[in-house]
Parts: sequence; C-alpha cells; structure tokens
Amino acid sequence: MDQISTDPKLEARRRELAAFLRSRRERLTPAAANLPEGFRRRTPGLRREELAMLAGVGTTWYTWLEQGRDVRPSPQVLSALADALQLDPAERQHLFVLAGRPPPEARSVGPEIVGEPLQHILRTLSHQPAYVLGRRWDVLAWNTAAAKLFGGYDNADPDQRNTMYRLFADAAHRKLLVDWDHVARASLAMFRADSARFAGDPDFERLIALLKETSQEFREWWPRHEVLRPLSGLKRIDHPLKGRMSFEHTGLTIMGEPDMKLIVYTPVDVDETERKLAELLA
Repeated sequence: MDQISTDPKLEARRRELAAFLRSRRERLTPAAANLPEGFRRRTPGLRREELAMLAGVGTTWYTWLEQGRDVRPSPQVLSALADALQLDPAERQHLFVLAGRPPPEARSVGPEIVGEPLQHILRTLSHQPAYVLGRRWDVLAWNTAAAKLFGGYDNADPDQRNTMYRLFADAAHRKLLVDWDHVARASLAMFRADSARFAGDPDFERLIALLKETSQEFREWWPRHEVLRPLSGLKRIDHPLKGRMSFEHTGLTIMGEPDMKLIVYTPVDVDETERKLAELLA
C-alpha cells in the first residue's frame, strides 16, 4: 500500500471509485458470474471474496479498494476487475478514470456502418466537401461536394477509396494536390500512428503490401517509422476544370465511433475558391 495521501481531490476520487466498485459488485448475480447461489446471502450481488477470486486479487486488498483506502491498482488489475464485473465499454473507461489510470484505447472490429444521422450531416454540408474515414482510412461515405472536388468514389472498390491508396497509387488524385510531397509525408506519419493499434490486422497488412508494391515513395518512407498527431491546415487543390482552389481541412472524431472521423474541407478566401466551388456544384 502506498503512502496515505491527504489531497482532498484524490480522496474524493477514491470514495467515488469505492462506491462505483461496490455498486457494480452488488449488481452482478452469482448466476451471471457462473457461481453457486449458496446460503444466507445477506447482501445483493456477489460477496467481496467472490469478486476478488474472479479477478485474481486478494480479498483483503480488494476490501481496501472498496473502503476507499490509498491503494493504486495497475492497468492490468483494473482490466481484470472490469472483466470480473462484466463492465461495458463506458463503465470500463469510468473505472480507469476514477483509478487515475489512462483507459486502454478502444479498438473497433467488424463492419463499419455510417448511420443516418451522420449521413444527414454530410448532406447538410452542401458547400463543404466532406467524407467519413474508417479505422483503415477507407472513405466510407461522402457528400456531393467531395465527389465533385475529388472524384473517383462511386465506381471504386474499398481499397481504391482508401485515402492512402488515393495519395500514393492514384495518379489522378495525386495530380490534384498542389503540395503532394508535404501532404503525403504528413498523412503517412499520421496513418502510421493511427494504425499502430491494428498491427498484424490482415486488412491493414494487405493495404500496406499493396502500397509497397505500387508506390516507390511509400516503399522508401514507410520503413522510417515517422509518426504525427492529427493535423488541420490548408490544402491546395489544382482542379482539372476550375484550377487552383484552397480549403481549410479539419478532422472531427465521431461520438461513439472512436475509429471514425468526419473530414470537412471549408473553402477559404483565396484563389476565388468559393466561386469556383459553387460553379462546380451548379
């Protein structure tokens, strides 16, 4: 046990942690935990010793935790407690926050579906090119303005709609980007940072192999292991019909979908971008 802290904020958080653990333990029935009901169960839910056994920790230590004492469980122990208590993702994150530990990053699996509310937002952004990126940076949905500005979404397969594929292997898209070298290097570094959680995933491995095969720059830059946090900034487009256009681009995380991002391009007062975009959409 660590030295007792007198910080009132820490003490309040320990009390909250104790109450949260107790409430979730009392909610969990022996049957749900595959334990016998037993006799003379005076309190609802599991006993402390039962929960401690399921989590693989000592009963005394767990009792201290529920008493709000100054004990500091490791992330591994918190994960074991969360599993034993059958916490959902929101409860699991809450447990880590109360314990003063960074929550483990969520990792989405299975098909990625862009719901109607998000589709509605895309349609509403009628004069701002916008699209939704998935965990592998596939373009999952887009609005008319994005299709007019960037083209190539409707008839492409998922790999060809991938942002990294379009940057490195799509010659027409590459020609659109005035500052291709800077955009490609920065995007690759951000993609590597995002993809770290999916190391070994077959879909990521297939995409990376395809890009190594088709792009000399990707083959040269990927082994450098450069990483960047997501950036916003100015993106300059050399459109085949309207010429030079400039946009401020921003990425927004989707609530409830940690691996989806809404990417929005807002025309700026440079190169007569607003007029040219309006003509393109007319």
